[in-house]
This record gives sequence, C-alpha cells and structure tokens, in this order.
Amino acid sequence: MLMAGAAIANPEPMQLNMTTGVTDVAGKVYDLHMLIFLICVAIGVVVFGAMVIAMIRFRKSKGAVAATWSHNTTAEVIWTVVPILILVGMAIPATKVLFEIDDVSGSEMTVKVTGYQWMWRYEILNYKDQPTSVQFVSRLDRESDRIRQLNSGEAPSLDGHPNYLLDVDKPLILPTDTKIRFVITADDVIHAWWVPSLGWKQDAIPGVINEAWTRINTPGTYRGQCAELCGKDHGFMPIVVKAVSRAEFETYLAGEMAARDDAARTAQTSVTVPAKG
Repeated sequence: MLMAGAAIANPEPMQLNMTTGVTDVAGKVYDLHMLIFLICVAIGVVVFGAMVIAMIRFRKSKGAVAATWSHNTTAEVIWTVVPILILVGMAIPATKVLFEIDDVSGSEMTVKVTGYQWMWRYEILNYKDQPTSVQFVSRLDRESDRIRQLNSGEAPSLDGHPNYLLDVDKPLILPTDTKIRFVITADDVIHAWWVPSLGWKQDAIPGVINEAWTRINTPGTYRGQCAELCGKDHGFMPIVVKAVSRAEFETYLAGEMAARDDAARTAQTSVTVPAKG
C-alpha cells in the first residue's frame, strides 16, 4: 500500500491531503487517490517539460523555423492510444474499489440512518442475526447550538471549542472489527451521510434506500456532517460515530434494550383502565 506514517483519523486544520481513515475501504480509497495523483504528476511533468524544452530550444531568437507539415499519422496515433491506455490502467483499480464499496454481503449488523431537517435518526435493526429495538435521534449538541445563536455573545475558536458544530447530544456507537451494513434514507429532503474517516459518502433520499458498509479497525470518535445542501440549518446537523470494542458494544446494546423494555413496561402499567359501572 502507498499509505505511510500514522493514519489521520479525522481531518485536521490546514490538512492538504485526504484522510487515510480507519477502515480498509478508506485506506484503499486513499491509495487509489495517491496512485492517480502520481500518474497525473507524471503526465504533468512530461507535458510541461516538453513545452519548456520546446520554448527554450526552438525559440525564434535562436533561428528556429516552424515546420510546414500539418499532419503526422504516427504522432496522432500515439497521442490517441497512450491516453486511452492510461485511462484503462486507472479504471481497473478504481472499478475494483467501487465494487468493494458496493458489496454489503456478509454483514453482521445493520443500521438504518434517516435524515431529517435537521437531525439524524439511527435504528440498529439487527446484530449477529438477532433483531434489536435500539433507536434514537442525534442532534447538534446544546453547547454548539447555544454558541451559534446571534445573541450568544461568543466567538468560537479552535482552542476554546475544538469540536464546535461537530458534536452531538447522542453519538452513534458501533463495534470495531465488525462488518456493518448501513441503509440510508431521508424523510423530507435530500441529505448526505458523510464521515470522512469511513471512506465513503452516501446520499439520503426520500423514498429511496441506499446501502453502504464499513468495518472500523481502530476504536475512537469520528466526526462528519451532512454533505448535501438541505436547508437553512444544513450546517448544523453533524455526525459523530464512536467506535468501541465488540465486548463494550454488546454491553451498551444490552443496556439500551433493557432500558427500552423497562420504559415500555412503565408506559403500559401507567395506562388507567376505566372502572365499570
């Protein structure tokens, strides 16, 4: 692989290159990006190098005289065939990565993501072939929401608020080393669910179910945002994914399901039955 050095999980200030991410897909997308970038650099060196040499060696002040021919079959074949071969060479690895991104088979868990103006609803539909009932809404955290108001009197800074507009009140907790299938849709307008560290972005379209998958290799907190202009509060619907070990996730999942069952029982027993008479 072309990746070198420590992986950059979340984008950093003044970062020029793509994040290398924390998934196999993100790593392959990064490697593909670097491969095509190097090919483009090589093409640029050859083309601009030829231009510079031509301008210096064959300039009028040195007595150069323009040729009188207008066509050269050999040159035309070369500058047609060579770019085609380069494009085919670039398309082969790109197609392999696209097919891998699209392959959700063998998933151990399914998460449904629904975009709303301007929040996300998450539903953990199943885990290890067992249905679950965990669902919640994730919104911009209260501190960021308070600061963003025009009358808050605060000017956010990276030092004082490093995750300003990138924190939520309830993150999506996912297990590491698990193939997770996402089904993504929306309830009102088009949104886009995007966490750069996972290596892909998927549109959330009303009436349409899109799919994607991930396998997070490294525990940590990874941030993203809606990447489709979806209305006046588009900039205020961040995404936070917290990746934990499988054992920690299973403890979290069991606790959430138990709490939901307790809440359902409490609601059921609080219903008053009219007395007969």
